[in-house]
Amino acid sequence: MAEFSLPANSIVKKGRIFEAPANASNTKRFKIYRYNPDDGQNPSVDTYDIDLDSCGPMVLDALIKIKNEIDPTLTFRRSCREGICGSCSMNIDGMNTLACIKAIADIKGDVKIYPLPHLSVVKDLVPDLTNFYAQYASIKPWIQTDTPPPPDRERLQSKEDREKLEGLEECILCACCSTSCPSYWWNSDRYLGPAALLAAYRWIADSRDETTGERLDELEDPFKLYRCHTIMNCTNACPKNLNPAKAIAEIKKLIVKRRN
Repeated sequence: MAEFSLPANSIVKKGRIFEAPANASNTKRFKIYRYNPDDGQNPSVDTYDIDLDSCGPMVLDALIKIKNEIDPTLTFRRSCREGICGSCSMNIDGMNTLACIKAIADIKGDVKIYPLPHLSVVKDLVPDLTNFYAQYASIKPWIQTDTPPPPDRERLQSKEDREKLEGLEECILCACCSTSCPSYWWNSDRYLGPAALLAAYRWIADSRDETTGERLDELEDPFKLYRCHTIMNCTNACPKNLNPAKAIAEIKKLIVKRRN
């Protein structure tokens, strides 16, 4: 019989409990993953009872309240608070999403918050996105051309060609899609993942780009592209309602088409 064991410091333990003020009548319990690589301790889950009457409606509001009023050691990323920057991506109630657009009222029971799955954790809710950004850079996310630009104007595009980029260029690189993908969990060192492949197709579909062949050559690889098995977790997880799985399928279709 095979026996498996986890490293000792991978076991998540019970953490501290912060109770709500005695006069609070409308409370919600938040269970938040905590990890500090500098203290040598195991990860833990701290519990915070929050008075919703003195808190904004979104999960990010609660996190900010905790950090400002209860526990200043809590660490997380955030910036725009409008679902635009992608900074506050995390796993909330079992689903990858943005804390700034996830309403507390939509969550039944305790609010369970963890960092994005299957990434190294820098601290608490902050994942290490170094590899994720490197994969994005690898697809060369800019217009590449062989011909010189017109001397008197920009490279123009028809309205119809511009519409082909709808649903592609809105990606905010929050990594919710890639970190929800089982193929990315097991092969993130070689599989580019939904976010990078969505971005790759965005430039392949751009009528102003002149390196479609080279881009497809770079992607035609058993791991970079074909580790996608159309599980659709990426599309379900995207907080911007984009469809990375469809973009990946379009890349595969283009590769097959040029073979024929």
